[in-house]
Amino acid sequence: MTREVTQVTHPDDNCRPATSWRRATAAFHAWRTRRQEHAPPTSDTGSPAPEPVPGANTLWRMRTTVQDEPGSLAALCGALAGLRVDILSLQTHPLAAGTVDEFLLRGPGGLPASEVATAVRSAGGTDTWIERADAHDLVDAPTRVLGLAARTALDSAELPLALRQLLGRCTIRSRPAPAGVGRAVGDVPVEGALDDTVMRLRGPEGGVITVERPYLPFTPTEFARARALVELDARLGPRLPHGRDVLTLAEGSDITVRRADTRDLEAARAMQERCSARTLKLRYHGPVRDADRYLNHLLSPRYGRTLAVQTASGRLVGLGHLLWDGDETEVALLVEDAWQRRGVGAQLLSRLVAMAVDAGCSSVYAVTQASNTGMVAAMRGLGLPLDYQVEEGTLVITARLGEAVVTSAEELGSASAS
Repeated sequence: MTREVTQVTHPDDNCRPATSWRRATAAFHAWRTRRQEHAPPTSDTGSPAPEPVPGANTLWRMRTTVQDEPGSLAALCGALAGLRVDILSLQTHPLAAGTVDEFLLRGPGGLPASEVATAVRSAGGTDTWIERADAHDLVDAPTRVLGLAARTALDSAELPLALRQLLGRCTIRSRPAPAGVGRAVGDVPVEGALDDTVMRLRGPEGGVITVERPYLPFTPTEFARARALVELDARLGPRLPHGRDVLTLAEGSDITVRRADTRDLEAARAMQERCSARTLKLRYHGPVRDADRYLNHLLSPRYGRTLAVQTASGRLVGLGHLLWDGDETEVALLVEDAWQRRGVGAQLLSRLVAMAVDAGCSSVYAVTQASNTGMVAAMRGLGLPLDYQVEEGTLVITARLGEAVVTSAEELGSASAS
């Protein structure tokens, strides 16, 4: 089970279980709606200024629209200079009327964003947006885009993350093409479509990738960059890093942890057939007969990353999923009954969390039931701050990622990052 907030982590409606599933998840979706706001980040214009620190500087990312005429940019630069704000980088996004200028600024530590925005407005800038930046923003745009392309080329699961890093805070939804239909969902043209704060792109498998950023319209330049990244992904086809870890459990059995995708579908189905009805119900929270309908979707790198556990004989005995969900990320585990209570789930979960840290996620959550003591124990075993939400039998455990996870991620080895 997962939340339908950003990256969709369920199959299409034709594959959804019957009404009993919807009743079981209604309370959870209500909780998610109350918790998740679709609004600009609090660090945007209007946020309180940081406490002044003598000699300190603050980095800002700013966008504003100016008239496409001589002297307009000079007036803007003069206004910033009057506040002792340095321009570290500048990108221009031409529009049909005017130009969107994107700045990386460095200003005095006590300077509030509202004062910068006011000065820009007085110099002729309109639709100004500003937020705090950090050292990662010092990388110039061409270098950043090339780095994102390289990451995408190595791993199909990187595409949603690359789009988020390319476009900033945004909502990404992936919709597969309906079965038996030779065109994309919504009949999106091959070249994609841009509509102010929403862009739609043809997905590599014929579906649609929808990107929405309600607080900041997309420019044609950003649309072209995103489309080029998706086209690169489509040309390269399915791909996964080949790293794997061979581990020895406390009892002495050796297991191999590796990345998995839809090519492991048959092995995953065979594992599910060996699982008890109780194990499948704890994992999928719905009718057991519908469990295998989700596998193709869950194993797709378009919606996240999957780790598989194999025995020395090569049999699949466990799956761990890291499913993209916007600013949050779901973790889910399924371990064959005969291999439960042997540390397999803990090994999977620790690696999934390390992968979430590597992807820049701020938290991970697991949707389960209070009776699923194995999952609860595995989450507690992470040693992270945990939040618990319970409604009508559904338990949501959210782990906030921090320094302790970063340290453990660096110690995990190649399976967590490759």
